[in-house]
Amino acid sequence: MTRQQIFSIVFFSLLALLLYQIGLMLKPFLFSALWAGLLAHWVFPLHIRLTRLFGGKDALSAGILTFGALGVVVVPLVVMGVLLVREASLEEQEIRSWISAGGLQRLPDQVVTVPFIGSWLKSALSGTGTHTFSLEQSLMTGVKELSQFLVGGMGGLLKNTFALVMNFFIMLLVLFFLFKDGRQWLVALYDLIPMEESHKSKILARLDQTIRAVVKGILVTAIVQGLLAGMAYLALDVPFPMGLTALTIVVAPIPFGGTGLVWGPLVIYLFWIGATGKAFAMLVWGIGVVSMVDQFLRPWLIGQDVQIPVLPLVLSVLGGLALYGLLGLFVGPILISLLMTAVQIYREEYHLKPPAASASTLTSS
Repeated sequence: MTRQQIFSIVFFSLLALLLYQIGLMLKPFLFSALWAGLLAHWVFPLHIRLTRLFGGKDALSAGILTFGALGVVVVPLVVMGVLLVREASLEEQEIRSWISAGGLQRLPDQVVTVPFIGSWLKSALSGTGTHTFSLEQSLMTGVKELSQFLVGGMGGLLKNTFALVMNFFIMLLVLFFLFKDGRQWLVALYDLIPMEESHKSKILARLDQTIRAVVKGILVTAIVQGLLAGMAYLALDVPFPMGLTALTIVVAPIPFGGTGLVWGPLVIYLFWIGATGKAFAMLVWGIGVVSMVDQFLRPWLIGQDVQIPVLPLVLSVLGGLALYGLLGLFVGPILISLLMTAVQIYREEYHLKPPAASASTLTSS
C-alpha cells in the first residue's frame, strides 16, 4: 500500500467520522432546516426582486422576508389560541343555559325530524326519561370537563412550547441566511459534487422542478377545495361563510382531516339547529366533492409537472407523511423524483437500452 493510499484511507475515515458527529449534533434541527429550505426556495424569486429594489442589499431583503414569515405564522397562532380558549368558555355557558331551559327534555321531539333514524333516536332518548336528572348532571359535568380540558390543554401548551419556539426560531435563522448566502452555498456545494457537469445540472434542475410542482400542487388544491366548500357555505346560508372559506383553505393541506376539520363540525351544527336538509347536503358535498378533489387534483398537478406516475406519487406522499409528518408532503415526491433522475443518469452512463426496446426484443425472440 502506497503512502498516498494510506493518506486517502485516513483522510476519508476522519471525514466520515466528522460528518457523522456533526450529523448527530445537528439532527434536532433537521426538520427546521428542511422547512426553511422549502420556504426559501419558494420565496427566492421575491427575494431577488427585493434585492434589486434595494440596490443589491440582500441582507435587508432577507431580513424583511424573515420578519414577514414570523408575522404570518405567529400572529394567526396567537389569535387562534385566544379564540379557542374564549370559545370553549362561551360554549360551556350556552350548553348550560340550553339544559337549564329544558332543552334536554325537548330533544326527543326535535330529533324525530332526522330522516331514517329519527324515530329510533326518539325512542332511545325517551327511554332515559326516568333518569333525566342524572343525565343532565352527567352532560353538564362532561361539558365542564371538556371546557377545562381545552383551557388547561391550551395553558399547558403555552407553558411547554420551548422546543416548538426554539425550532421555529432556528427555522427563521436558517431562512435568513439561506436568503442572504444561499446562492454562494449552492455554488460551493455544486462544485463539490463529484459528478459530470451534465449530471449535476440535471439533478438540480429536477430538484427545482419538483419542489415548485409540489408547492404549486398543494397550494392550488387547497384553494380549489376552499372555493368549492365556500360555494356550499354561501348556498346553505351558514354563518360567516367567508371566514369559513379562508379557514378551509388554511387547513386543507393537513393530512388525515384536512377540509373535514371545518365542514365536519358545520354538519354537526346544522343537525343541532334542526336544518337536517342542509346538514345532509353539506355532508354529501364535503365527502363527495371537497374531500375527493384532494385525492385526484393534487397527484395530477404534481405528476403532470414532474412526470411521476400516479401510484408511486401517492405512495411517496403517504410514506412521507408516515416518516416525516407534514413535511413528508414535500419530501416524499422529491425523493421519488430524484430517484427517477438517478436511474435515468445510470441508464445513460452505462448505455442501457430503454425498457420498451428490451420488451420488444423479448417478444420477437
